[in-house]
Amino acid sequence: MRIFPRILRRLVSPGSQTLHELVLRALAEDVGDADLTSEATVPLGTRAVATITQKAAGVVFGLDAAEATFLALDPGVRLERLGPEGGWREPPAPVLRATGDARALLAAERTALNFLQRLSGIATLTARCVRAVADTGAQILDTRKTTPGLRTLEKAAVAAGGGVNHRAGLYDMVLIKENHAAIAGGVGAAVRAAAAAFPDVALEVECATRAEVDEALAAGAARILLDNMGPGELRAVVAHVAGRARLEASGGIGFDTLRAHAETGVDWISIGALTHSAPALDLSLLLEALP
Repeated sequence: MRIFPRILRRLVSPGSQTLHELVLRALAEDVGDADLTSEATVPLGTRAVATITQKAAGVVFGLDAAEATFLALDPGVRLERLGPEGGWREPPAPVLRATGDARALLAAERTALNFLQRLSGIATLTARCVRAVADTGAQILDTRKTTPGLRTLEKAAVAAGGGVNHRAGLYDMVLIKENHAAIAGGVGAAVRAAAAAFPDVALEVECATRAEVDEALAAGAARILLDNMGPGELRAVVAHVAGRARLEASGGIGFDTLRAHAETGVDWISIGALTHSAPALDLSLLLEALP
């Protein structure tokens, strides 16, 4: 008896972004119409308990996604959270226990761990960066460099690690980059055009030189992204701007230089690596058959 084709039948349009639908797509990709190994080796009706354990120091996040994965294959599964989500913990630490149909638990295992390890890795890297800039006044921001289809989850993981979410997408903030400015006729022209078009929308403009910063200030920009500037140049620009705009540093900032960049007096540091390069947090799942 195959219980898994219902995953495919329950899929909805590719454009939807709800957690349940993301989980169904992930399961359909992995399970297809059957978990052949479990069907061959696990007797039908066997019940088991699965325990997920944190094996590396960090911040666990993504329990909602993991739980939704188990529930999608076994609506009667019993779930028990064994530790807090969003706080730094040292290993070994129990995370989640799921009790239910053994075949369903095994089919859900990889997808549940993929969500949980990926999101926990993002939360952990964010927490490390937030710790590195503690007491400087600078906040850590994420970017749009996210996994397609997983942006909402990945930005939630950044927040769980203590970071601050930048714009969600192209639709909720104006961020003028160098390519926009080049086509618009310069930084100042781009700022004025955007402010006139969307006067009630938050606006930020990227600047690579002191001259561009002056253009942005003259055009009324209240938020400026300082692109690929080292700590010395950032410090000089912070002093030059003198509170006339809030400043974000971005580009070329590694973990080893993060503190130095934060100590320049900028308001934010945006780090694409939080979501495009975070290593997965080491988690394991062990299954025990029930009598």
